[in-house]
Amino acid sequence: MAKQRSIARRPREAAEHRHPETESNVRALFGWSPLGHGDGEDDGRDQRFVRTIKPRSAGQEQLIEAINAKPLVCALGPAGTGKTYLAIAKAVEALEAGRVSRIVLSRPAVEAGESIGFLPGHMEDKLAPYLRPLMDALSDRLSPKRLKMMMTEGVIEIAPVGFMRGRTLNNAFVVIDEAQNCTYGQLKMLLTRLGWHSTMVVTGDPNQTDLLPELSGLGQIANALEKLPDVAVVRLKDADIVRHPLVASMLGVL
Repeated sequence: MAKQRSIARRPREAAEHRHPETESNVRALFGWSPLGHGDGEDDGRDQRFVRTIKPRSAGQEQLIEAINAKPLVCALGPAGTGKTYLAIAKAVEALEAGRVSRIVLSRPAVEAGESIGFLPGHMEDKLAPYLRPLMDALSDRLSPKRLKMMMTEGVIEIAPVGFMRGRTLNNAFVVIDEAQNCTYGQLKMLLTRLGWHSTMVVTGDPNQTDLLPELSGLGQIANALEKLPDVAVVRLKDADIVRHPLVASMLGVL
């Protein structure tokens, strides 16, 4: 009987002896530990959501430095230069570091040949396609679970431009995207939402407005604000495009 108990103990002892090596092999193969003791700063399963962004062009480096130094930044440039992505990445970075208590993202719901009145659903459903690019950028910086939780708690808010009037945004990182589709009056209203301990980044391409050229206020606003010492206006160029190289070539001829 004693011999049987001794034999029964051997497999358990062998398994316990092999456990550290087995766990090490699992970490080496998959890059994370089932117990959550990975080699990185955070659990390896969320590693891709906490990576540090790096500029890929001189213009992007200038934009990141401007966001770090100024409370108000206007980022102007063609499609694919990373204006929105960098602004949202810096917003998430500021939130994670505790420099702001919330992120507010706003975008004009301007129709580009289609009418939202014919889209199915309630108003929120009709606006969703216009706000989707902001969600895509956020999803690349935060895990789906954290993003959903932060939006439910109001830590991250996405709102169309028309819902911003009358607000004061304190302790917030504000991103105004696609600002070339805002009128002068709308941009003036948005800029004056800036409150204490807040940062605002306005992004857009004055050459790609869906409004009549004389109605878009981004270019005029940027030229006026450039004179102020606490405002940075960063003008990105075709050389800063980080999408497919064909994008820069197409923009050069279209």
